[in-house]
Amino acid sequence: TSLSRTGGYNLPPCHIVNLCGFHILFDCPLDLSALTIFSPISTSLYEKLYEETSAGPSFTSLDTPLVGPMQETKKLLDRTNLIPAEPYYKTVESLHLWNVSLIDVVLISSPMGMLGLPFLTRTEGFSAKIYATEATARLSQFMMEDLIAMHMEFKQFYGPEETSFLQLFKWEELEALPPALKEIVLGKDGTELGSWMPLYSAADVRDCLRKVQTLKYAEEACYNGTLIIKAFSSGLEIGSCNWTLKGPKRNISYISSSVFSSGVAMDFNFHALRGSDVLVYSDFASWNGVHGVGDENNCSSMVTDDCSTKSGNEYTWELSADSLLNFDESSEEMDKLNFICSCSMDSVKAGGSVLIPIGRLAIILQLLELFALHIDSSDVKVPIFIISTVAEELLAYTSILPEWLCKHRQEKVIHILTRMFKLKVLYSGKPVFAHEELIKEKKIHIFPTVHSHELLMMWQEPCIVVCPHWSLRLGPVVHLLQRWHGDPNSLLVLEEGVDTDLALLPFKPVAMKVLECSFLSGLKLEKVPPLLKLLQPKLILLPDHTKPCFAPLTESLPCLFYPENETLRLPNSHNLAELHIATDLASQLTWSKMKNDELTISRLTGELFVDKGKHYLLAKKPANPLEIRPLVHWGKLDLESLLLALEKSGVKGSIEKVSGDDGYGSNVLNVFEPGKALIQVKETSTVISTGDKSLASLISDAVHSLLDGI
Repeated sequence: TSLSRTGGYNLPPCHIVNLCGFHILFDCPLDLSALTIFSPISTSLYEKLYEETSAGPSFTSLDTPLVGPMQETKKLLDRTNLIPAEPYYKTVESLHLWNVSLIDVVLISSPMGMLGLPFLTRTEGFSAKIYATEATARLSQFMMEDLIAMHMEFKQFYGPEETSFLQLFKWEELEALPPALKEIVLGKDGTELGSWMPLYSAADVRDCLRKVQTLKYAEEACYNGTLIIKAFSSGLEIGSCNWTLKGPKRNISYISSSVFSSGVAMDFNFHALRGSDVLVYSDFASWNGVHGVGDENNCSSMVTDDCSTKSGNEYTWELSADSLLNFDESSEEMDKLNFICSCSMDSVKAGGSVLIPIGRLAIILQLLELFALHIDSSDVKVPIFIISTVAEELLAYTSILPEWLCKHRQEKVIHILTRMFKLKVLYSGKPVFAHEELIKEKKIHIFPTVHSHELLMMWQEPCIVVCPHWSLRLGPVVHLLQRWHGDPNSLLVLEEGVDTDLALLPFKPVAMKVLECSFLSGLKLEKVPPLLKLLQPKLILLPDHTKPCFAPLTESLPCLFYPENETLRLPNSHNLAELHIATDLASQLTWSKMKNDELTISRLTGELFVDKGKHYLLAKKPANPLEIRPLVHWGKLDLESLLLALEKSGVKGSIEKVSGDDGYGSNVLNVFEPGKALIQVKETSTVISTGDKSLASLISDAVHSLLDGI
């Protein structure tokens, strides 16, 4: 069941899969782009509030009187049509329709896929087992703690009393919102009003993290003795992963947003996903809204059946893998980052400052390295400020993550270790990331808040500032945008994925330059068909809205398309579950050939249990060899044949059809001579009733003559 489609890097999709009777939830994201409907709290807003309060009270047009700062600022905020209230946060609407007590397992693929999890774990009845990689759990913790800290500014401004922004509006007023705001608040079909929730607390986050079982890449976890769960690197971000689930009869692979080659994170390990029974492919973040998903003309030119299995067009595994990895995605990303640095240095030379509210850790780490190189190669010396409540701890954490990083960064750690043990090496070890040395050299300065005393004492312009939040509604970026938005020499660097016009609405007129960048958030469309062919799954599941793109491939690839918010039932697996029988028990097997079937059958007694997805049968205590067990018969009893067999033994009766209380009919054989008996045959059972032992023996012999028994 697809609960939500992808909204890009910051909003991964959400699915529920039912495997072996267990409900498995993939990711629990938060739509932080929806924060753009709220008005930010800025320095000028405080000043305007002071002016209006001094001049006397003002009133809003709402029927319900507002109190406190909201009342006095409503007039100012009407100019931008944004909502003047403490923000609520938009969760996955369809997830609220599920009974959380029925969810057995939660698998988190990336830090962004965990931001909505505290809403779920604090819900009464939630008891699911949560799995995430160690790095994902830690990075998610940093992100959630920073979000809570930034939200606290709204708490301080609006007061501690919690009031839903939805209570400020009647339905008619919600309907009258500008289309851009209305779609965010209500959704395209007007059903998403219930997805808005007040932000969780720090205690909720701690409670959530306590319930998470962390894994390393390729580490095996076994749920309930039945499901084998493993995480493999996706290449998107440090700790991000794809999942494999192996059950007794079927195994499933789940591909989230992935990148073949990364400059920071470990590369996409697609080899581990080969040969699945079912492959759920949900990686469409990089071309969501870019390639015209749903537009057959846009897609058909990019997707061909070059991966078909026709003769003359076969690829070996090695050649196919090489063709996928030939294109170096990390070098293309590096060109983009160098361009950002070049534009930033131009702004600094012109006397302007640079503001970078990008939320991707890997991108920021690489930008800091490149900025240092660009600054060293120029005659302009400019300070770099990182402002975030978790920045210092987060950057320190990145220095102890070698197993989660790409190969060339792991090699740096290896060289460092060899030097520590005084082994003879030709390489002088360097830190994994350059920011460690840059902080020591005081080229990078870290501060928790924009109003830190140390920052105010050190502040100088022009400067380069890296800070949250990319929605432009929370954190230091709000105050710095308010300061620089009118400077044509300053530069704002944004990532595609947020509505720029709406995000910048409270800061207009904007004179500063805006550089909107697009970074890899997943596989490019033209790489998907070769990958799917290479992985060779028995069945591929794709979102319904991608059907126009993949229609040319359905003849060569076994594809099924699933709609949003509907459950797609898969064909039954023809795989047979294996039963491991103990040797001493297997030696007791005695085989009998069935009368009307080429089947041999044996009967035995043992203790059945499941461990790590495998079924085992062990011997119980030794049975009495002299004990004669009653026969167990195989097959469905035909009453007419039974009556003929009974008549040969002198038993007489008649057959009639009766209707039961459950609405289903059954056939009944009434025996009236030499005694009374009742034989009732239903769809799934046969019941024989009599109080005459000798008659029961005759009936038993007749049944045995018709059916196989062991």
